[in-house]
Amino acid sequence: MGLRGESAPILLLFLLLFACCHGRIVKVPEGPLVRVEGTEVVIPCNVSQYDGPSEQNFDWEFSTDTTQNSKFVHVVSTWDPWFTSTEYQRRVNNNEITLRRNSNDAVELVIGNIYPSDQGMYRCTTPSTDAVVQGNYNAVVEVKVIADGLTVSGSKARATSTWNLSEGDAFQLRCSASTNSSEHTHLYVSWEFKNGLAWQEILSLTHDGKFQSGLEYSERYISGDVRLDAMANDIYRLSVSQALPTDEGAYRCRVSEWVKGADGSWQKIQEKTADVANVVVQPTALGVFITRSNVTVTERESLDLTCNFTTDRSGIFQAEVTWYFSDSPEDTLAEAQILLSADRDSVISDSTLISLSHVDRSSYHLLIRDVSLEDSGYYFCQAALWVPQHNGSWHKVAERTSLPVSVDVLAVEPNYNVFLSASKTPKFAEDPTELECRITEAQNTEANLRFTVSWYYRLPLRSDEVVKDQLLATMDADWTLVVGDRSKQRAQNGEIIFSKPTVDTFRLRIQWTSEADRGDYYCVISSWSRQRNNSWIKIKDVASMPLSILWSTQGPVFNVSVHSDRTTIYRGELVNLFCIITIEGAVLDLDDMSFDVSWFAMRSIAMDRDPVFLASLDRKGIVIQARRNGSSDVSLERIAPLEFRLRLHGCEDQDFGNHYCLVTPWVQSAAGVWQQEMEIKSKPILVTVKMDVLNAFKFPLLIGVGLSTVIGLLSCLIGYCTSRWCCKKEVQETRRERRRLMSMEMD
Repeated sequence: MGLRGESAPILLLFLLLFACCHGRIVKVPEGPLVRVEGTEVVIPCNVSQYDGPSEQNFDWEFSTDTTQNSKFVHVVSTWDPWFTSTEYQRRVNNNEITLRRNSNDAVELVIGNIYPSDQGMYRCTTPSTDAVVQGNYNAVVEVKVIADGLTVSGSKARATSTWNLSEGDAFQLRCSASTNSSEHTHLYVSWEFKNGLAWQEILSLTHDGKFQSGLEYSERYISGDVRLDAMANDIYRLSVSQALPTDEGAYRCRVSEWVKGADGSWQKIQEKTADVANVVVQPTALGVFITRSNVTVTERESLDLTCNFTTDRSGIFQAEVTWYFSDSPEDTLAEAQILLSADRDSVISDSTLISLSHVDRSSYHLLIRDVSLEDSGYYFCQAALWVPQHNGSWHKVAERTSLPVSVDVLAVEPNYNVFLSASKTPKFAEDPTELECRITEAQNTEANLRFTVSWYYRLPLRSDEVVKDQLLATMDADWTLVVGDRSKQRAQNGEIIFSKPTVDTFRLRIQWTSEADRGDYYCVISSWSRQRNNSWIKIKDVASMPLSILWSTQGPVFNVSVHSDRTTIYRGELVNLFCIITIEGAVLDLDDMSFDVSWFAMRSIAMDRDPVFLASLDRKGIVIQARRNGSSDVSLERIAPLEFRLRLHGCEDQDFGNHYCLVTPWVQSAAGVWQQEMEIKSKPILVTVKMDVLNAFKFPLLIGVGLSTVIGLLSCLIGYCTSRWCCKKEVQETRRERRRLMSMEMD
């Protein structure tokens, strides 16, 4: 408690001191402010630590007397329109002197064109809005106006002229800048360039003697390609050692004058520019082309191409040439393969089968020995020109790429025939079958050639349907065997064996031939050529004649056909379709045969639509019908041991199309076991549905005639009755007087 009582007076004293120090503060820049005659002058003023509204008002006054007892003249105010004195009324009305508010507590006095008579003291005053008057309410700054002593001009010899340069040429631009200011000022000299809408900085010498480069020229400044030299007689020279196409445009010199203020900071007091020159850079003309157009060369021969270039450049330069290869003419350089290159020092990259020779200064010869099929494609070359720079480095002035040349490498095809024979043929089921595929009459074969085989099976046809060939096995270029789906399981079990007993012979052996193996077999011999990268490319396929593997058998051969009582019907009528089965070969008892019969339709003449299921009758007599959307119906029955009838009742337009049947025979063996035979498909028969015009319009016509007759009789009856009873009226004749004419004599 004692300590707290002793500290109370000290705290009160501290608060009183703080209250005395706290108050309104008005600030202007520390003077004097040195400004150049004829330039714009901006004097800021702000206020802080004030009470009242947030937006403060400001009054500006001027005095030519720099003493403390100077008399100030009203210039301009933010809140009183009648504040301005008479001598400043014209300049304020013409906006030569304005106030620019930056915030609620800061304004700027802007004098658009300052005169020597404007030199003096400027006072910024803020009217009081505080509850207690404390602090300062105005601040004064001195402004000194000096004469314009800055002169800026371009080169006298070529002022604002046009410079026509070639790419890679050196050029120098000169700018003269000086000042005779009475104050101690520094110059800031900057070279600028424009080839569009905006000027961009090239290189500058700042007022504190430092070099500063623009963003686009930093690398060229570091390499020494772009320099700024301060020379005698106030000359500032811009030097460019190698002109680029991007250097084409307008150049100017921008000079600003800076003075150090009372606070030690540098202030820019004026700025001037001078247009120096317009530079036109002619790009180096470079044409690159290959002497040959489309080229055809035979495998194992040599391919030679020559890349030539033309240029209008004279003097010292070096060429760099690179050859490219691509599979497509649309490939870019990044996607293409580099074959060989010769740099500007004529150093050629190494390759075993490809060589590049320098024929003369503008010709480079490409030679590829022992070409292969993989060398087919598109070849093009790229040439680049390099010129030396002043610092010993080299600069690329032009680069062009030739149009691609198509090269087609023709394979040396061997001539050979293929013969397929059967060394073992089955006479009964379960007998072995052995086929040999042999290469005969081979010519133009060489060490880099290899032969492989592919085995195919073709199902024997019992109808007009086309069955695709089935792949049994094939060999890759490295003699790797790939087994097809038909024979994969049997090959794994060792029932089918594929072998190559000799160089020109391939063998297929079926250990136990089954009924499913009956059919046609053929082989295809493929020739492969080895490439330089040890890969193989197929160049030719030769197929053998098919060989049939059949033997006499006690099973019957079934055929099926479709017939109809008529193929053109009218809507609503009945059509009968018959599926008739015939048997060839061995004669069987009808009780030993049974059939599954299915009917399908395709709603198209071209047979290009998916079949639609109609009905089926299995060998047990069970009938299945498809759900139908129309009013027509179908029925399927067996009318004879080998004949089945499909009836379409009440045919509609949707019944138009091709109809066929599928039959699966079942045969009972002597042991009493039922065996399923191959499915047989009949030829399709077209059913055309037409509309009966007479029957279609018969009932509508009768109904129309009847209704017309009834309506006519009814109309006549209504008219008669109306006239008889409803419209009758009594008519009285007007009595006429009959008088004789009197004679005229009596009159």
